[in-house]
Amino acid sequence: MQIHELKRRTENKKTSIVGRGGKRGKTSGRGGKGQTARAGHKIRPEMRDTIKKMPKLRGYDFKSYADKVSVVNVVDLEILFSNGDSITPQTLVEKGVFELFAGKNPRVKILATGELTKKLNISGCLTSAEAKSKIEKAGGSVK
Repeated sequence: MQIHELKRRTENKKTSIVGRGGKRGKTSGRGGKGQTARAGHKIRPEMRDTIKKMPKLRGYDFKSYADKVSVVNVVDLEILFSNGDSITPQTLVEKGVFELFAGKNPRVKILATGELTKKLNISGCLTSAEAKSKIEKAGGSVK
């Protein structure tokens, strides 16, 4: 083997030939002028404008089942119960008017829609002023 017959183990890498030459010339890979060519440029994401236009939900919702009141009307009591019965949230659950909330009796409020002719004894329920007067007018009591 002679010197003019020697060959390299690896061939030379081909450099990419660009019209303006080299890899780090002119704009150095930053494109044209403007914000994107400057140091520290930061373009706001397009989605951000859409998000900013959406209305915000103010505050934090602390409502729970304990705050909710189940409503029953005087007409319903007239239909479901007989004369002289006592009404509590437990009896309303047993009759199937309401279901238990997290294993507890619901808070019940009695409203004055309709007429009442039966004497009913109500305890453990909230009542509107008009409903209370209708119940007492029929001979019942509210505790």
